[in-house]
Amino acid sequence: MQDRLGDIEKEALKGIIASKTKEELEGLRVKYLGRKGILTGVLKGLGNLPKEERPKVGRLANEIKARIERALKERLSGLSEQKGPRVIKGFDPTLPGRSLRLGHLHPITKVMNDVCKIFEGLGFSVAQGPEIELDFYNFEALNIPPDHPARDMQDTFYVDEKVLLRTHTSPIQVRTMEKMAPPIRIIAPGKVYRCDSDVTHTPMFHQVEGLMVDKDVSFSHLKAILTYFAQEIFERDTKVRFRPSFFPFTEPSAEIDIQCVICKGEGCRVCSQTGWLEVLGAGLVHPQVFRHVNIDPQVYSGFAFGLGIERIAMLKYGINDIRLFYDNDFRFLSQF
Repeated sequence: MQDRLGDIEKEALKGIIASKTKEELEGLRVKYLGRKGILTGVLKGLGNLPKEERPKVGRLANEIKARIERALKERLSGLSEQKGPRVIKGFDPTLPGRSLRLGHLHPITKVMNDVCKIFEGLGFSVAQGPEIELDFYNFEALNIPPDHPARDMQDTFYVDEKVLLRTHTSPIQVRTMEKMAPPIRIIAPGKVYRCDSDVTHTPMFHQVEGLMVDKDVSFSHLKAILTYFAQEIFERDTKVRFRPSFFPFTEPSAEIDIQCVICKGEGCRVCSQTGWLEVLGAGLVHPQVFRHVNIDPQVYSGFAFGLGIERIAMLKYGINDIRLFYDNDFRFLSQF
């Protein structure tokens, strides 16, 4: 009899585990525990057993019945949880689901990539350098000695007297010329830091600076490359002009303007009614800079240029406040 009860329990538990619906589970309950069920029939037949076996078999039969009932209850609970989403008050499960928002590049990153791609197409390679820089590379090697008034224009974050946060990416040009012999053709993209903050300035911003050094490099090469760049990053018919300027590390120096992208040269608030917008500075590398890196200025010449990525992005996308790039307002960023 005990073996028979063991077989009944195994068969019942196997069926309960395999059941897929509440209806199947109810059928198993009736089959084994109903009034005419298999286990019920065993319990009713205890009276036919010898008197000394009845207590032992009865106790085993009741234990098996309890285990089957517990298995039925647990499986019923499991089937109820699988029934689908719970009904939440105020929630309509028939509504379409919300689509996931896909991430995308920040507008500053997009413009940085576009600028680098244009110059890489002209044969320039990308060079990198440290953001925490030595005074020598940031100023002195660029013909800006300690008493030079140009230092006052930089609004520099100093760590100590000899260490600072770079104010431009020009130190990368110096480091590259120290390590490489001409010909050199590089761009130096990266973050720079100046103690300044308003609608057109932030304490941290991005620059791309370029350098080309070889024999017989002239201002004509500089004009051709930067004109091509301006017309690639804005529009093919963008007019470009070069104005004389001053930078300690170039001679002669120039600032490059483009025809206002807002008013097309007619004059507006953005261009202060001039019809022109400044986009970058450039010039031929000063001979003293070459001497700092042991390049003979009698043999080699070169040009350097620098542009602010935020400035280009503001003109390209018609943005009037640089701080919008860093407010992390999704409504603004999603437009790009």
